Amino acid sequence: MNKELYSQMQISYKEEKKRSFMNTTTVGKYLAKRLEQIGLQDYFAIPGDFNLTLLDELLSNPKLKMINCCNELNAGYAADGYARSHGLAALIVTFSVGSLSAINAIAGACAENLPVIVVSGGPNINSIMKDHILHHTLAETEDRQEYVRDMFRKVTAFATIIRNLADAPHQIDRAIEIALTEKKPVYIEIGCNLADKPICLPGPFNFDKKKTSDPDSLKAALKHVASFLNGARTPVLIAGPRIRSFGAVESFRKLADRSDYGVACMPSAKSFFPETHPNYIGIYWGSVSSPGCREVVESCDAYLFAGPLFSDYTTVGHTALIQPNKLVNVCQGQVQIEGQSYHGIDIAEFLEKLAPKLKKNSNSKTTYKQIKGEAAAPAPKLKELLTTRRLVARIEEMLTAKTTVLAETGDSWFNGMRLKLPEGCRFEIQMQYGSIGWSVGAFLGLVSAPEKRKVIALIGDGSFQMSAQEISTILRYGYNGILFLLNNASYTIEVKIHDGPYNVIQNWKYSQLVDVFKGTKGKGWSCVVKTEAELISAIKKAQKFKGLSFIEVILDREDCNKNLLAWGTAVANYNSSPPNL
Repeated sequence: MNKELYSQMQISYKEEKKRSFMNTTTVGKYLAKRLEQIGLQDYFAIPGDFNLTLLDELLSNPKLKMINCCNELNAGYAADGYARSHGLAALIVTFSVGSLSAINAIAGACAENLPVIVVSGGPNINSIMKDHILHHTLAETEDRQEYVRDMFRKVTAFATIIRNLADAPHQIDRAIEIALTEKKPVYIEIGCNLADKPICLPGPFNFDKKKTSDPDSLKAALKHVASFLNGARTPVLIAGPRIRSFGAVESFRKLADRSDYGVACMPSAKSFFPETHPNYIGIYWGSVSSPGCREVVESCDAYLFAGPLFSDYTTVGHTALIQPNKLVNVCQGQVQIEGQSYHGIDIAEFLEKLAPKLKKNSNSKTTYKQIKGEAAAPAPKLKELLTTRRLVARIEEMLTAKTTVLAETGDSWFNGMRLKLPEGCRFEIQMQYGSIGWSVGAFLGLVSAPEKRKVIALIGDGSFQMSAQEISTILRYGYNGILFLLNNASYTIEVKIHDGPYNVIQNWKYSQLVDVFKGTKGKGWSCVVKTEAELISAIKKAQKFKGLSFIEVILDREDCNKNLLAWGTAVANYNSSPPNL
């Protein structure tokens, strides 16, 4: 072969190789591009030896920001909070010791219908194929280290292990699509020696496919429900937590406007319907409903619950008096009414098409106006020990359309329910899963989300002790927010359900933790308030400050919301009911 021909062949080979390289990316970069394409700007991460190469690949995408958390559980809580604000979130962990630390938070996201994409760096696939015993594992080889994936299958809509480069694009795309359509977390495990290996470039793909109803089932359901509600004397609407998950908030409001029915919200749907709306009648929560609301709802002859979740918490130990013969239960996927079930129904489409079929009926709204009674907050006593009632009254004055209130599991739930929210103000609780400690991580997720709303958190001291480290992350990144630490030296919610010495906690000097956690660069301040005068001064400073404002509020141990007493008694009775043997 002559030298000229050989040289031309070499040039052709190099050009072909270059063209081939230009048409590829890596597994990690493919994932990063997909996260960018679905609208993420941030992801939460904890490094570990199985995910370090993956993190390098993700960092190469300048449109995504890595938020490093203190531990995986808190990072999972942060992803939960971020998804509430932004609609989805991503969490990057390492195999087993990292992913299993996060699994409790992901279970909460699953229960609350939040799409969180969990990505775990996995063991080297060669080690898996050879059945080698690896660190961070159970020291067994029988399941080829698939036990983590199998555990996540219980708390996600989809869980997969990527061990084949050719299959990586399909598995990543499939997981993201399921997360967005099912509104549930998914789990993707990527072998640590695959993250930087070449695969094809991501092509165009519509992930968030709009679900449509079965036309025949939809038609029949609309006819049945319209006839039932139009024949009722006093119908009422109740918003449930899943109307947000499945994009039905606006459809529900249109239904309320068109029908003129009175409208209540379940506690986990507070803020999903404007509390300033003329048809709003309060929070329906069984025996601990807002004044007048329970009497109206339970006396109505027809009630439509949209996207409800009937648990022992939301029904106060299953004591709420909801009669099946009066109930229209509209869920994602089905409508239940008078013993009939219609399947294949999209909740948003159903509510929107039901609205023009209903006759106006304002009877439930009128009844509420006649019987409602609301005890006013006690007058301020500026120099006396602060009470939760006066704290709530002062926080209410801070709220705007750009505020999000976060309330931790416990007494903060009930105090938060007292808040009268201006239109646009949001309210977040984790009522279904109720994981104590969720709030600090969720606070991080909310303050870091792109929407940049002013976030006000109500967090009890017992809950705070579960996940306090993430204050460090909030300070590290300079996020804005106001945290009210309610210090009454106990797990108040547990005290009211079942008291014992285990409900007494070590009383930290909470406000001093801001100085401990902020190091040399963090931006935050803290104070301790005992009186309303001190609270007023602290709030003025917090509203002007750019960064974390941490206000420790000293409260009496017995100062709790009266509804917590009734709720705790009912839940305790339900928990202690004897077995039916």
